[in-house]
Amino acid sequence: MTHAPEQPAPSRRSVLGAAGGTLAAGLALGGLRPFTAAAAVPGRDHVARLVPESAATELRYPAPASESLIIQQGLPIGNGRTGALLTGDPAHDVLYLTDATLWTGGLNDSLQSDGQFPYGADDFGSFTLLAKAALDLPGHELSAVTGYRRTLDLSNGLSTVTYRLGGVTYRREVYASHPDEVVVIRLTQSGGGTCTGSLSLAGRHGETTVADGATRTASFSGAFPNGLRYAAAAGVSSGTGTVAFEGADITFAGCSEVLVVIAGGTDYAPDPATGYRNPGADPHTIATGRLSAAARAGGSALLSAHLADYQPLYNRMTVELGTSTDAQRSLDTWSRLTALGAQGAPSDPELEAAYLQFGRYLMISGSRDSVPLNLQGLWIDRTDPDWMGDYHTDINVQMNYWLADRAGLSDCFGAFLDYCLAQVPSWTRTTAKSFNDPRNGFRNSSGKVAGWTTAISTNVHGGMGWWWHPAGNAWLCNSLWQHYEYTQDRTELKKIYPLLKGACEFWEARLVTTTVTDPATGASRQVLIDDSDWSPEQGPTDAKGITYAQELVHDLFASYRTAAALLSTDAGYAKTVAGLQSRLYLPEVSPETGWLEEWMTPKNLGETAHRHLSPLIGLFPGDRITPEGSPAGLVTGARNLLTARGMSSFGWGCAWRAASWARLKDADKAYQLVRTVMAPSTGTSNGTSQNLFDMYDLGSRATLQIDANFGTPTAMIEMLVYSRPGVIELLPALPGAWAAAGRITGVGARGGVTVDLEWHAGKVTSAVLRSTVSTTTEVRAGDWHRTVRLRPGRAVTLRP
Repeated sequence: MTHAPEQPAPSRRSVLGAAGGTLAAGLALGGLRPFTAAAAVPGRDHVARLVPESAATELRYPAPASESLIIQQGLPIGNGRTGALLTGDPAHDVLYLTDATLWTGGLNDSLQSDGQFPYGADDFGSFTLLAKAALDLPGHELSAVTGYRRTLDLSNGLSTVTYRLGGVTYRREVYASHPDEVVVIRLTQSGGGTCTGSLSLAGRHGETTVADGATRTASFSGAFPNGLRYAAAAGVSSGTGTVAFEGADITFAGCSEVLVVIAGGTDYAPDPATGYRNPGADPHTIATGRLSAAARAGGSALLSAHLADYQPLYNRMTVELGTSTDAQRSLDTWSRLTALGAQGAPSDPELEAAYLQFGRYLMISGSRDSVPLNLQGLWIDRTDPDWMGDYHTDINVQMNYWLADRAGLSDCFGAFLDYCLAQVPSWTRTTAKSFNDPRNGFRNSSGKVAGWTTAISTNVHGGMGWWWHPAGNAWLCNSLWQHYEYTQDRTELKKIYPLLKGACEFWEARLVTTTVTDPATGASRQVLIDDSDWSPEQGPTDAKGITYAQELVHDLFASYRTAAALLSTDAGYAKTVAGLQSRLYLPEVSPETGWLEEWMTPKNLGETAHRHLSPLIGLFPGDRITPEGSPAGLVTGARNLLTARGMSSFGWGCAWRAASWARLKDADKAYQLVRTVMAPSTGTSNGTSQNLFDMYDLGSRATLQIDANFGTPTAMIEMLVYSRPGVIELLPALPGAWAAAGRITGVGARGGVTVDLEWHAGKVTSAVLRSTVSTTTEVRAGDWHRTVRLRPGRAVTLRP
């Protein structure tokens, strides 16, 4: 490859509208902030346009979703705080509405008799539904209309329904606006028709909805026993016809266009000093204020502001994995997915690219300015979601955020970073108070405790649930540190530095000394190992030196030392941590199984094909084990363990496997696992549902567990671009299905770099690199490699 001259390049990031004009600064509550003038909303001063249908990436369906199957069939919208699932029924459209901060429960810092935390909806708490809205248009029953079409338009960030009735074409647009913080339903028609119908809004926790003609809203308010206050409100406006407010409903008649706006939220605040509440906030007043501002702006301005906010984020990455056939393109999304899942079916590269983009759509829709994506993201179909819709810290919440930096959406990582910052004061207090409780089998045998750790499950109130998770702090820090590696944002590094240091202090107090003997030489040495622990969700609970913890702590210590050096701080403590790191036991390959050991023993103490890949965390998402940089025996041991784990699991398990095989450059296995995740879910089976959500088989029913929707696109990107500090590898695991020709732009790489990549016949034809900082990196493609020097705002192009 040759070096092309440097060229000016656009900034990696677009400015988001979230922090601008509409919203007064400084009042942080669960997605609710007070209004100023609607005209100040970003995007209001210029017109953003819809990407036309012919050019948009759409999920397409010939029928509405069934309300009873809304989690599998309903289309998701969201603005990072408010989410909704839609049925799209022309006569009776139902929306299941959520607010990311609507949580029961609380601090939950008292241990049970076993030394672990309570884990239920009443103590730990649960994410829950906010409301159900229903839009009724009598006479528009599916049996009466023709040409029905329902879409999720990923390019424009909205859902549409179109159909014909009595010679009139009706169109329905639904989206959740981030700049205006409302859900918008806009009914339009062409052909001289009008709309007559009603809107209802019902809480899910016993609230009473009242329609008020004075405020022109239907609304309700409520409060949970934990003191969290919440509200939701809906309004309807039209320039023609009539709109009436009576009882609990809003009715409209003879309207040529109808604008429905829904707002809601809580008085949650990410501040442990106030008990995670904003005592000065009135959710009801704020919600109704939002409706008034939205009504004044009008449908066209609301849509323009939404597009101006959403499109720059979505357009940061483009993906072309090949060309699908005309026969594939002619199918609706579910039929297409079903065809792809048939035995021996060829690839459908445009659908596979759309699946990747769907993950990005969910990230933009689910993770902005509020708490992070939980086990089900923003989208649930019941008040009591499985696992309480919590944050699992032994893979799930981390997998949710693998995608953000790689997919040009580093801004969306902010919700996760802010969550950790807001929760760690409570986690630190609970660790000091209870980790060494004599009933806790994971306690430190040294009797010392310092810093912080967490439990396997966490909520939004500083609370923990289920079992203590000693290495959870190190894994959260791994995610935070890798985010810094992608962005090179020193301001964020300063924010996370105390978390890195506190986690190191915890492990300084926890590590115990033991003696190991080299079987080849008979030499003995003393090493530091994790105290009594378990390899997550399997194996004995009193094992010492588990691979999972040893790898994570090694990574933590290395990250901390680099952070301290970059910030020119705590040189003395960094030296202490370096000493600890040098004495850490690092896992070996078992002579008995030929696998990388999961426990500090040659024996396998758990399930061979267990869903977790905990002992392989040094392969992915870590970087300690690499085919080029690690001893061949260690790489073989990792490959053997990954092989033993098998090629089938839950969606998130397959996603993790796919990313790991990509790291080992086995394109066929990585691609096979992507196809396994995308296999259609039927009945209660694992797989991808009609709306592309990943389904988790509970036996009696299927439930959404959203991490695979982020983990699988991450694996797809890793197959095309793998970055680690100082190295960017192009097409490390390109499968034959995508090899003919393809293109991906806007891939985030560590070092503050963005990569645009094109290939043909399995070979790189062009790569364009940009960076936000001055940096030097080695670029590799097969046997070719070159060191490239990058400067901010300049592009470097590499060609054969």
